[in-house]
Amino acid sequence: MSTSALPAHARAHLNATELHLARGGRAVLNGVDLTVSRGDRLGVVGENGRGKTTLLRVLAGSLDPDSGTVRRAGTIGVADQVIPAGDGRTVGDLIDLELAQVRAVLEALESATLALVEGRPGADEEYAAALSAAESIDAWDAGRRVDISLDALGATHDRDRPLAGLSVGQRYRIRLACLLGAGYDLLLLDEPTNHLDAGGLDHLTDRLRAYPGGVVLVSHDRALLADVVTAVLDLDPTSDGRPRVYGGGYAGYREGSRAERERWETAHRDQLAERRRLAQDLSAAQNRLTTGWRPEKGTGKHTRATRAPALVRAVHRRQEDLEAHVLDVPPPPLRFQPPRLGSMPGAVLLRADEVTVPGRIDVPCSVLLRSGDRLVVTGANGSGKSTLIGVLAGALAPATGSVQRHRSARIGLLTQESPPPSRRRAVEVYEAAIGRLVTSGALKESEQVGLSQLGLLPAEAARRPVTELSVGQRRRLDLAVMLAARPHVVLMDEPTNHLSMTLVEELTEALGATAAAVVLATHDRQLLRDTEGWPRLRL
Repeated sequence: MSTSALPAHARAHLNATELHLARGGRAVLNGVDLTVSRGDRLGVVGENGRGKTTLLRVLAGSLDPDSGTVRRAGTIGVADQVIPAGDGRTVGDLIDLELAQVRAVLEALESATLALVEGRPGADEEYAAALSAAESIDAWDAGRRVDISLDALGATHDRDRPLAGLSVGQRYRIRLACLLGAGYDLLLLDEPTNHLDAGGLDHLTDRLRAYPGGVVLVSHDRALLADVVTAVLDLDPTSDGRPRVYGGGYAGYREGSRAERERWETAHRDQLAERRRLAQDLSAAQNRLTTGWRPEKGTGKHTRATRAPALVRAVHRRQEDLEAHVLDVPPPPLRFQPPRLGSMPGAVLLRADEVTVPGRIDVPCSVLLRSGDRLVVTGANGSGKSTLIGVLAGALAPATGSVQRHRSARIGLLTQESPPPSRRRAVEVYEAAIGRLVTSGALKESEQVGLSQLGLLPAEAARRPVTELSVGQRRRLDLAVMLAARPHVVLMDEPTNHLSMTLVEELTEALGATAAAVVLATHDRQLLRDTEGWPRLRL
């Protein structure tokens, strides 16, 4: 969807104040404040369900908030995640729709030029304004810019092709190319990297970095955020329930959010400690009232009678102190606590020699892993990364070559997607998986780790059936089951899928420090940067 208004050029801005919106009794947006002007590139982050797409709709004007205000000045282009393809529209229709602003500006200039030639009153001012509007978006070059982006993003140029015959990704790339070339004052983009290859990602990054207008960018792509944004709006929970805006780009967000989390944890810990102290004081006062105040035998009743009221008052005061103490800092988010993984120094844990799988791994591939080894498997989609991970794990048999695994080595596998969800509770699924390892002798009873110890699922989610968990929560359960097996070899296929950015960073740090051997298959650009020093195997 794209919306049009009068071009505002240098005065273009988008301002939101105290946005609140609830759905089904649940707060989706809670006190959102933001300002975006020309040259600003605001990243919007948060786990699934935090209201990122909802916020874009409110900013675009297609959804009204329950309260709060949005002020817009300038033209706005919006790229939704879903683009309708009905009504027999063609590629050309979509391009014309997105370039309507450009054509309107050129038509206004043509009209003003005619007025100037005919000497109409006020024609000079009209022409100057129309020329300025055309120059500000370089309207004459918009078509060429769109064509360049269509090529770079891998989108079709055939204007006669029906949109219904194109994939969702193709339709999205066409709209994105138009938005990048149309010269809107403000762009609102929802997960623009979802349908792009490496070349398309590079082009998008370059265009957004050079974009003269303002940009609001909802994305889970940490590399894009790191390369593009000037500030970050974080919609994840905070100690006071209000979103945070961090300056300094993505690096500023990472530093600021870490500091915010540490302050939150400290404040909550201090409140709990104070409550424990007050409870202990009350308990001590109650003990003194029942036993501690009694005088030695032979002491008169008068002594006991004069001491009792003071002790009663002390108990009442401490009871009042405890009741007055309010825990107004909510529990902070869980922090990932990885278990100590298995290690066999010097031993060959896993060895694959010249393995192939027809149509997937056609060039013979070899891997040798000892404790502490690291390997990143890279390559284009379809190059065989997932297949190699499956072969190493024993889930797939190679057509040629051989795979040998140390008889005592535990192999942990995290696949790209979760298995079909069970109707059992998450904690039951977890405990059953660990129980099977203990029963088989693969894991000692002393090596067991409780689900709550890992900091991956809150207690409420752990008690729910897996079918009721979100995709991200099911992914966290998969990770918990794999790590709690204390593997000597960790095999992970696209490990960042469906995980929050905070957890991905904690997981990356843990994998870098573990004594186990680790193999990652990934296309995640930021994970590739974070593991830059690891050996590479390109398929």
